[in-house]
Amino acid sequence: MDVEMNHLKTPQVSSFSLFMDDFKQLTKFRLAISVVFSSIAGYFLAADSPILIDVILLAFGGYFMVGASNAFNQILEKDLDALMDRTKNRPLPSGRMSVRLAFLLASILAVLGILVLYTINSRTAFFGGISIFLYVCLYTPLKTKTPLAVFVGAFPGAIPFMLGWVAYSNYFTIEPGVLFMIQFFWQFPHFWAIGWMLDEDYKRAGFKMLPTGKADTATAFQIVFYTLWMIVISVLPATSYTGSFKLSIPAAIIVVVLGLVMLFFAFELMVRKTNLAAKKLMFSSVGYITLIQIIYVIDKIIK
Repeated sequence: MDVEMNHLKTPQVSSFSLFMDDFKQLTKFRLAISVVFSSIAGYFLAADSPILIDVILLAFGGYFMVGASNAFNQILEKDLDALMDRTKNRPLPSGRMSVRLAFLLASILAVLGILVLYTINSRTAFFGGISIFLYVCLYTPLKTKTPLAVFVGAFPGAIPFMLGWVAYSNYFTIEPGVLFMIQFFWQFPHFWAIGWMLDEDYKRAGFKMLPTGKADTATAFQIVFYTLWMIVISVLPATSYTGSFKLSIPAAIIVVVLGLVMLFFAFELMVRKTNLAAKKLMFSSVGYITLIQIIYVIDKIIK
């Protein structure tokens, strides 16, 4: 009898596991977690006395919002995803999940995300809602129209870091504005490095992700240019122009060193123009944004 019961339960467990795997792909779990990390870092930068329940709400609300954006994006790009090796096995192009179910999940996540963030404060919910609108309604359709899509997409992509500050303070002034600008400029070398690596795959789907339309010296030069601006803005808190968001000189030196490492890989891409160089830049950019957020928070705590 026990053997029979176990036999009956196995397909159900397996089906649930498969669904969760598809759900994680639909919402881009790892990307969503990195976004949540940015939001929480922004919250702790602002918080004199962190409120645990707000941190938890920010984490769940942030995941719901990012997950909704990614799910709507995959619904709109289902047929294009089927053309690319990188995305053809996603739940929708592979046929494992219906568009109707994906739309239902995306809608539930969007509503839940706004409601959860609204319980923190209305401004947090407002910026969360704006990020979904910009990502789904502007960035997604523009990807097949113009390389300016990356510029447009940098706006919703820069919201999470400043969202944490707004969640604690319930206002938007110079401090969250600087957090926004740091992540805004960071996205150009990061996503253009990805675009460089996946240029052929993107072209099959008609995506226009590189600024010049191809992996050339001009694109690499722009990557270097935006990396320089990213470094400058990242150390701006070491001056007296960023309100209560301040950075000590030792922390600023560490941030500059990390930025120079990323700049080195950007120059290497400009010289070599290879996918391997682009991959190194992409990984260094992920390390950079993660480490500086940690450094900002630690510097605030120990000052």
